[in-house]
Amino acid sequence: MIRSSGGFHIVKLLEKRGDERHLVEQTKARHILIKPDTVNTDEEVLVRIQQLEIRLRGGEDFASLARSNSQDTLSAAKGGSLGWLNKGDTVPEFEEALEDLEPGEISKPVKTMFGWHLVQVQERRTHDSTEDYERSKVKSLIRSRKYDEELFLWLRRLRDESYVEYRIDDL
Repeated sequence: MIRSSGGFHIVKLLEKRGDERHLVEQTKARHILIKPDTVNTDEEVLVRIQQLEIRLRGGEDFASLARSNSQDTLSAAKGGSLGWLNKGDTVPEFEEALEDLEPGEISKPVKTMFGWHLVQVQERRTHDSTEDYERSKVKSLIRSRKYDEELFLWLRRLRDESYVEYRIDDL
């Protein structure tokens, strides 16, 4: 109900055109990351991550093991949580491991360029990211427009500052 100077109005929306929804598949996941370094070789790190996998499969809490063992300090503080991930947010090996898991399931050790991971999928959902998608399109349009304007101004300045002399030699 809307109030105006003419009185009260009741409005009913019958149809909405151009309502383009942008749905994305998302996965809520967490991980434990162990990185090889100058002290620990890749093989030693693999053994360590396999030991963590055994402990997890034995019933130990993923969050507490992530806090105490993961070398990804940002996610370790949150119990290994990576939050909601869209397809393409992670490296291909990690993405493949996520796709192969059911919610609640823990992966075998996964090697990426960052090190060795144990991954657990917590949930999956279809998320309406229309607002983010529209915002991204608008930013891209504005960026493109500003680029074109700056390019035009730069070319104009270049032409204005240039000196061209035409010489026609009589042969």
